[in-house]
Amino acid sequence: MNYIDSVVLGVVEGLTEFLPVSSTGHLTIAEKLLGLPIDSDSVTAFTAVIQMGAIFAVLVYFAKDIRDIAWGWLRGLAKPEYRGTLDHRMGWYVIVGSIPIGIVGFLAKDVITGPLRSLWWVAGALIAWSLVMVAAERMARQDRDLKQLRLRDALIIGVAQCIALVPGVSRSGATISVGLFTGLDRVAATKLSFYLSIPALLAAGLYELKDVVGSNIGVGETVVGTLVSFAVAYVAVAWLLKFVAGHSIVSFVPYRLVLGGALVVVLASGAMSAT
Repeated sequence: MNYIDSVVLGVVEGLTEFLPVSSTGHLTIAEKLLGLPIDSDSVTAFTAVIQMGAIFAVLVYFAKDIRDIAWGWLRGLAKPEYRGTLDHRMGWYVIVGSIPIGIVGFLAKDVITGPLRSLWWVAGALIAWSLVMVAAERMARQDRDLKQLRLRDALIIGVAQCIALVPGVSRSGATISVGLFTGLDRVAATKLSFYLSIPALLAAGLYELKDVVGSNIGVGETVVGTLVSFAVAYVAVAWLLKFVAGHSIVSFVPYRLVLGGALVVVLASGAMSAT
């Protein structure tokens, strides 16, 4: 992998990590087009590590919110009178909502980095989950905001993150869609999606870091990819929050269907191999 590859993958990661179009799916396609082995442990690890750039973008963008949640959670542990505050409850919501993907991600690691790294899975998931996104918008009540969030909602949306381990589904697409199914409004579902992404992607990046160190992927390329991912993701986060306030996530469905359909045609024609 050279610096051009790392910049391209950094842009793809930063741009797609929080949009409901599947960052893993786009990274897999980009790696294939760049001639990189998509089933390589080092390449898989590289993409997980540069995701931390996107997470740092969330940490910076939501710095005040995260600080308030962390302080509110800690204060509630010490003083019972603070345990009903939104910040204290949100701390528990993020912790509980992060448990499912931690368990599933660890137990299913070999499947995720093995058979699921096929572009056929990417194509199928891009198309199939688009139907779920349409259903979520049509059935959405959007009658609850973050203040009305419950522990059950966080757990359900946390489970939805596990579905996004299938490349092509999209972590944000899964969590926002399921958030809408629970009755949350788009902004609340999107914010919770951002909050839940922090422990999930940070843990994955730190875990995979060992496979990048000592591999044929240089430290410089990894740092560049992470920095590019951070810069692009920061802009994407700011844009998405404004977008979902007044637009349906179905706006992303045509793109997902076109990309998934094009991928099916290319793979079926033999012009590109699935792995």
